[in-house]
Amino acid sequence: MAENTSSTPIFADAPAQAHPLMQRLVREHGAHWVDLATLPAWLTAAAGDAVILIAGDAVRFPEGLDVAVVLPELRTESCRPFRIGLATPADEDAIGQRYGAQRRPSLVFVRDGRYVTTVSGMHDWTDFLALVRNALASPTTHAPIAIQAAGAASSCH
Repeated sequence: MAENTSSTPIFADAPAQAHPLMQRLVREHGAHWVDLATLPAWLTAAAGDAVILIAGDAVRFPEGLDVAVVLPELRTESCRPFRIGLATPADEDAIGQRYGAQRRPSLVFVRDGRYVTTVSGMHDWTDFLALVRNALASPTTHAPIAIQAAGAASSCH
């Protein structure tokens, strides 16, 4: 892991109301919470592939919890290691916007701090594994720009 010489911590503090499945990702699978302040340091803390899970609110987007459950297995079966970051609920919209990830849940793939692709939603196992393997084999590129229609409300209510 790269030495952090700035005053910005590499990892964000765990959200006060973190869901137990997200806590499990941190405790048992080495995931780290990231927010806007810690994201740059986390991205450059280690070389190689990393995935940021933008899960969304568990009540509105229950698939986010499903993705959290299968993510460690996807990492194991992908035959290519990757670090796991969890976007904090407070900053998940801003992190999603940075990478053009508008759907929840989304897995944002990065390599050496650069954007690769985003895989959104929950999928059948075989399809999900193929999507992850394809993402890990893809080259880095520019993140898509998230565009919101003029006058569009930020909520569907």
